[in-house]
Amino acid sequence: MATPDDIRALILCMQECFNTRQFDRFDDLVVPGFYSHALRAAGAEAGKTAWRELVSRFPDIRVVAEDILVDGDKVAVRSSVEGTGEPGGARPMLLEIFRIDDGRLAEMWGLTEGPRVGR
Repeated sequence: MATPDDIRALILCMQECFNTRQFDRFDDLVVPGFYSHALRAAGAEAGKTAWRELVSRFPDIRVVAEDILVDGDKVAVRSSVEGTGEPGGARPMLLEIFRIDDGRLAEMWGLTEGPRVGR
């Protein structure tokens, strides 16, 4: 079973994949049946497609974990979103919950607070 430190490292690695545009590395971080409730889609490809769409709209976008709370096989992440070009410096916040299975991301739920950057 993954330790809380392992899970925190997994989340930071996922964010690094996004921030450095190394989207194909996401495949190594998820279980084969990964499911995003936010996207209503299964598989890593749905997440990578959403990431590519965001980057095409906001080339400077990046996420920064502000809080990572681990409880058993679940992790809650509050992240700030930078580089969306919002007037007045208003930045969205992501609130995500992941279920971890064997040290990899298995499920994700997510909400955006503030200026919307998603679909």
